[in-house]
Amino acid sequence: MAAAQAVARVLLDSALPQLDHLFDYRVPESLRETALPGVRVKVPLRTAGRIADGYLVELVHDGDFSGKLSDLDAVVSPARVLSDEVWNLARRVADRGAGGASDVIRLAVPSRQVRVEKAWLAAPRNTSVAGPSEAPVISGYPDGRLEAALENNERLAVSAIPHLAELPDGAWVGRWAITLAEAATRCVLGGRSAILVVPDYRDQEQLAAALATIAPDGVVAALDARQSNPDRYRAFLSCLDGPRIIIGNRSAVYAPADKLGLLAIFSDGDPLHAEPLSPYVHARDAALVRQEQQGCALWLVGHSRTVETQRLVELGWLHEVVPARTAAPKIVPTAQQAASDPQAQAARIPSTAWREARAALERGPVLVQVARPGYAPSLACDNCHQTARCTRCEGPLSQSTARSVPSCGWCGALATDWVCDNCEHTKLRRVGAGSARTVEDLGRAFPGVRVVIADGEHPVRSVDAKPALVVATRGAEPIAAGGYQAILLLDGERMLARESLRIGEDCLRWWMNAAALAAPGATTMLVGVAGPLAQAMATWRTDGYASRELADRRELRFPPAVRVASITGASQAVEAAIAQLDAETVLDTLGPVPLDAGLVRSIVRFEYGHGADVAATLRAAVIRNATSRRKAPAGKGGFRPAPTLRVRFDDPEIL
Repeated sequence: MAAAQAVARVLLDSALPQLDHLFDYRVPESLRETALPGVRVKVPLRTAGRIADGYLVELVHDGDFSGKLSDLDAVVSPARVLSDEVWNLARRVADRGAGGASDVIRLAVPSRQVRVEKAWLAAPRNTSVAGPSEAPVISGYPDGRLEAALENNERLAVSAIPHLAELPDGAWVGRWAITLAEAATRCVLGGRSAILVVPDYRDQEQLAAALATIAPDGVVAALDARQSNPDRYRAFLSCLDGPRIIIGNRSAVYAPADKLGLLAIFSDGDPLHAEPLSPYVHARDAALVRQEQQGCALWLVGHSRTVETQRLVELGWLHEVVPARTAAPKIVPTAQQAASDPQAQAARIPSTAWREARAALERGPVLVQVARPGYAPSLACDNCHQTARCTRCEGPLSQSTARSVPSCGWCGALATDWVCDNCEHTKLRRVGAGSARTVEDLGRAFPGVRVVIADGEHPVRSVDAKPALVVATRGAEPIAAGGYQAILLLDGERMLARESLRIGEDCLRWWMNAAALAAPGATTMLVGVAGPLAQAMATWRTDGYASRELADRRELRFPPAVRVASITGASQAVEAAIAQLDAETVLDTLGPVPLDAGLVRSIVRFEYGHGADVAATLRAAVIRNATSRRKAPAGKGGFRPAPTLRVRFDDPEIL
């Protein structure tokens, strides 16, 4: 009786949607010892004798294919870089977003670095963790609540403590970083891994600093997009060596983790958690899938609450946890303070905020948050006040300094010969004030006071406790030693003027993250904002605002009350894709709306329970569209171009 042949099931590393499935190959005798699940392999393709890269996902015996199988060409390396849990996660996430599993794995597994990999393979494996005998207590919350949640693998919405904490080396970090570091250390000392996902490098540096003082040596693996390729691959390989605390941005949610015990995301509403690459899956959604598959604890931690998190709380899928003591900063909405002088009412900084800043400067630094960087973020015609647009691409004009030539924010063209297309006037006026102009104005108002600017072009991580005016754009606020003695949140009305379904919760996140940098007892002045947002800030309770927002979206059938998918492409391709959807699975279809380059976009809305059916149907449409490229008729030469078709689920840009 013939011995059963070993069959390798391989996922090709290809972005082509028609290749997004497992291919069967025979394992030759020469590769039997090294062809193991998770390794990188090279396999032949039937067309033109090409060799393709891929991952060996699983080994089976006597597969269903009755024909002759091609042999594996080579095993690239014995390193098993694709773990079973990451493969299962990639497949599930890709199916949910109508995308390809190889696209997800490309985010999860860094490019191979031969020298780093050889050194890792040659090094002895040490999976033990050396550390203190007692795990740290997670401080600031009801006694034992978070510790029990870790042991029982609970799913939580955790309200972060809005204070700063001083580390033994004198550095200051957000109190949320201490909470996550204590929880992750408990996990790793108990023989389980933890994945901590943060929006950007500033948050990652705070988390790394907190872990350096709490966690055992050698257990922290940082996966950072700013790392060099060798450093990133070295950190990735270390995740395969046993329990680790893995920190990083959105792609860290796909990191291999031995015995995953905790998956935590800080500030899940930050747009940096949204993946811009196919299949465009938000880090929070990937975390929800991974928790369901691996049964670990899942914590969504933040100072403010997103509507998506509130929906999960109301469904009972997440449980709320708040600090043991009320730790709300002192918030003063200046819009509720009436001013009799019309000029005072129109002032960008009200008199009460001026007085608060002047008094606070005697004690230490003062933070001034502004909406935009630059000098004049917007320009308008001085005659008719129409917004000034670039004569080349219709982009908005702005000015980076007081004496610079206005330029386009889209194409960068200089507006040296600008003429208003409405009244033919040639003079521009400045609208609004960016960080640079605010620095200039405050420098004149507070002579002799140090002024620090912090924005995308001038990154500042921290400032000392000496008096200073720190002007920062939203999200770029540096940490002050001991906290800011006062905080002024300016341009609230300008921030709220942005057209977006999420603008309310975005503003709350910007403002509350900044207010959490205040010193104990310091005042935060919220300028020009009233109503529910000001109330949520003043009471430091965003769950009520998120609940009302969710109720409104249920009535309007907006996300996250329902799911949406945007379908973009040539008109015929979009119509064909929508025609394949079952009318019973779709609530309604919006569009098509014309876009650039002759493309159109339609939006379909559907209930969560129909997500799998809608995703499978649209994925099939994408594959049919991709395979529609055929040779042109005789004598024409070349190929008929395939029409573009792109599907994106839960697209944050369309509403």
